[in-house]
Amino acid sequence: MTTASLLISTYNWPQALEKVLWALSVQSRQDFEIILADDGSGPDTAALIARMAPAMPVPVVHVWQPDLGFAKCRILNKALALARGERIIVTDGDCVVRRDFVDCHIRQARPGQYLSGSYFKLPPHVSRAISRAGVETQQVFSPRWLVAHGMRPGPRLYAKTAASPLLGRLLDRVVTARPTWNGHSASCLRRDALAVNGFNEAMGYGGEDAEFGARLTHSGLRGRRIRFSTVALHLHHGRSYATPEMRANSSAIKRRTRAEGLIRAERGVDQWLGPDGAARLDPQDRVARFDP
Repeated sequence: MTTASLLISTYNWPQALEKVLWALSVQSRQDFEIILADDGSGPDTAALIARMAPAMPVPVVHVWQPDLGFAKCRILNKALALARGERIIVTDGDCVVRRDFVDCHIRQARPGQYLSGSYFKLPPHVSRAISRAGVETQQVFSPRWLVAHGMRPGPRLYAKTAASPLLGRLLDRVVTARPTWNGHSASCLRRDALAVNGFNEAMGYGGEDAEFGARLTHSGLRGRRIRFSTVALHLHHGRSYATPEMRANSSAIKRRTRAEGLIRAERGVDQWLGPDGAARLDPQDRVARFDP
C-alpha cells in the first residue's frame, strides 16, 4: 500500500542526491513511494538513479523534463500528476532527512491541515563530511557529530536537531513561528494539492513554495508546525540560477495571490492530467519506474 508520495526536486547535483537517497533507504516505514522530480539534469543524475533505485526498499519514480531554465513548479506538477499516495510530502534533492521524517509527516497528519517542517543549514565542510555510514547509523543527525565536524554549538543547533520525538513535539507547541509551506519539508493530502491546481508554473525561484501554501490556506486548510519534529540537514550550495528578474516576478505573483485570496493556479497541474485523472505528460518527458 502506498500511503504517501515523497516528491523530491533535483537538478544536476547527483552527489547531493546520493546522500538524500542514503537517508531515504533507512526510513522507519516503507509504505511510501519516492518521485524524483528532475528539472532537466544531465546523464550523471540518471546514471545515479539507475544504480541506486533498484536497491531501494520502496518504489522509485524518476520523472525528467528537458532543461529550459528554472522550472521547479512545472516538474513538481508532473510528479504530483504521477503520485499514487493519498498524501504528498515534499523535500529537496539537497536535504538529508532523519529516519523518522516520512513517519512524522504521516503520523502527525490531521484533516484540514497541511504540515510545515524546517531544515538545518550546513556549511560546506560539514556538508562534505556526511558519509553513507554516518547517515545509516544516524550519527550525522546528532549535535555531538555536528559539533565535532565544525558546527558552532548553541541553542539553535540543539533545537533543530532535537534528540527525541517527544522533545520535538514539545518545541513545536511552544515556539510561535508561523507555519508556511516549505519546499524542504511539508505535506498535505494529494486531493488538497489538486484542489488548488498544484504549483504555480508562472513562478520561478523566490517564494514559489510559500505561494502554494497561501493558496492552500485560502482553500480552507490550516498550517501546523512540525519544525522540530522532523530533522532535515540542508547541504550547502549556491543559487546562480536565481536572477533578480526571476525573484521580482515571483514576488509580484505571491503578493497578488495573498492580496486577492487566490486559490487555484492559472497554470498548474491540470494540464498534466487527462480526463480520467491519469498523468499525461509532454512527449519529450521521460518516466522511469523502479520497484523493490
